[in-house]
Amino acid sequence: MNMFTQGQIDRGEDLLRHRRSKVGAFHAKERSMTASPLFAEGETLWSPHVRANPFPLYKRMREEFPVARITDPQLGMHFWLLTRYEDVLSIVRDPRFTQDPTRLPEEVRQRFFGHKLRSLSRHLLTVDPPDHTRMRSLVSKAFTPRRIEELRPRITAICSELLEGLMAHGSGGDFLKLFAFPLPVIVIAELLGIPPEDRDRFREWTQAFFAPPSKDAQEKTREAHQLFFKYLGEIFEQRRQQPRDDLISALIAVQEQGDRLSGEELTSMVFLLLVGGYETTGNLLGNGLLALLQHPDELQRLREDHSLIPSAVEEMLRYCGPFELSILRFAKEELELHGQRIQAHEAVRVNYLAADRDAEQFSEPDRFDVGRTPNKHVGFGHGIHFCLGAPLARLEASIAIELLLERLPEMRLATAPEKLAWRPSAQARGVVSLPLAF
Repeated sequence: MNMFTQGQIDRGEDLLRHRRSKVGAFHAKERSMTASPLFAEGETLWSPHVRANPFPLYKRMREEFPVARITDPQLGMHFWLLTRYEDVLSIVRDPRFTQDPTRLPEEVRQRFFGHKLRSLSRHLLTVDPPDHTRMRSLVSKAFTPRRIEELRPRITAICSELLEGLMAHGSGGDFLKLFAFPLPVIVIAELLGIPPEDRDRFREWTQAFFAPPSKDAQEKTREAHQLFFKYLGEIFEQRRQQPRDDLISALIAVQEQGDRLSGEELTSMVFLLLVGGYETTGNLLGNGLLALLQHPDELQRLREDHSLIPSAVEEMLRYCGPFELSILRFAKEELELHGQRIQAHEAVRVNYLAADRDAEQFSEPDRFDVGRTPNKHVGFGHGIHFCLGAPLARLEASIAIELLLERLPEMRLATAPEKLAWRPSAQARGVVSLPLAF
């Protein structure tokens, strides 16, 4: 059985009354556990009905269990989950936590990261300053608003071409397969210098990287990592021999100038840019379009006023963002959060979707409002680990939404919303397919 916030069995009714207190937590004096009343028997965070609509659960967690202990039922690993907006903001500034696996004891590192290749784990999301500061500075110039804006004509052309292919399928065309995921793959691949014929391979590898936790998925992930590493090694060697005007060549040039970017960091950085940019934007487009189609008044409002498209994209990121759970952080020392005692080296994650529905931060948080302002969501993360590719994802989404509004004025879902299948991952949120009719 999966476990959320847990405590001593012998505290009985006193524990239950304390759980209902205004802080919604309790002080655990021992490590003996009992199942949380949040879940029914056999239910987990990965259950299909929870994946389809996790928001009622997250609302209760924010109110009663803001620091909840999660047990992965398949891998048997535990982590603490934070769901309040203020906690998401504060944890990134809390020096008592680290995201760097190399700062963990070997036993802890093996338990959480043993299945991952070290050569793909030294990127911006898995290092702390000063390494993070050094690495981010090397690639941030490629993602400035000015550089990204220069890509507008090319992104518009790609969107137009993909849209023609989608329309050619007529009723039942899968928006995700034909538009939402090909778009970011093409854009980031061109930016990095990946040949067009290799793009489909990244989709297969990325599916393995974001598969729900299981022993079978773990083996497929390991195999995907190995194939990805081998492929990148070949690309790097080609660029060393024949540099081009692309980001991989630029990163290699920096790496060869000294020790500012190690071989592991070079591989991990390209891995993060390819996988992160692809998955984030694809799910942002799919989730965002689904939200518009399920809120026809807001869709009509956007059709009548295209100036609302930027704010609509921000609302998509808040209301139905592409990521749920953050990367793992680890406590450097024993500490207490909302009455919960977290031991040194225990894992902690924040839930972006839950935080972005926090009524303490957002007025009417469960209402989809394309004109919402202010909208200080955390759909792209927060602090030093804020998504590097956020300007690119915003531009792609804005261009795509505008073209969809212009060229598909009668678009609608080709199936009932309740029949849509949601991906089983609790990290990357999105539907399996999104069939449209025109």
